[in-house]
Amino acid sequence: MKYKTFTPRFIVVLSIIAVAAFLRLLPHWPNFTPIAAMALFAGTYLEKKQYAFAIPIAAMFVSDLFLGFHASMPAVYLGFAITVLIGMAIHRRINVGSILVASLSSSVIFFLLTNFSSWLASPLYPQTFIGLMEAYAAGLLFFRDQAHGISFFMNEALGTIFFSASFYGIFYLAGMRFPVLDRSRL
Repeated sequence: MKYKTFTPRFIVVLSIIAVAAFLRLLPHWPNFTPIAAMALFAGTYLEKKQYAFAIPIAAMFVSDLFLGFHASMPAVYLGFAITVLIGMAIHRRINVGSILVASLSSSVIFFLLTNFSSWLASPLYPQTFIGLMEAYAAGLLFFRDQAHGISFFMNEALGTIFFSASFYGIFYLAGMRFPVLDRSRL
């Protein structure tokens, strides 16, 4: 029997990714978005690797058409692709611990990449190791006031954890109710 792409499982995963892209457009604390969780989820549950990368990147690109682009976008998309890879790495051992570690790892990698990109392109920091450390320190303190959450980095980490728990939890519960979604029961 030939492998079918548009199975109920694929459609549910695709729907969760679409909801994540839409949620990014709604008002939220700075960087408290479902984007990294969407990439983790896609990497975990989209079995064809080309779909695991293409679908969430396309969803992010479409939402970026509404939100706008900036000079650090290559670093953002690179971090996003690495997050898909992290999702692929946990696809055989999906549990609370692996999802938490994957969420935190993707947040740290995203922070390191995007702040490195900012340091590289910004005249605010000297192009030295000290300048790079200043850029990372500034990134940790960015949007420190309570009106914008805890900090730009912590908002991203907490958002990724929250949305990962939501997406993986919803999919798990749906799999319990609808066995066709659970690959292990096939």
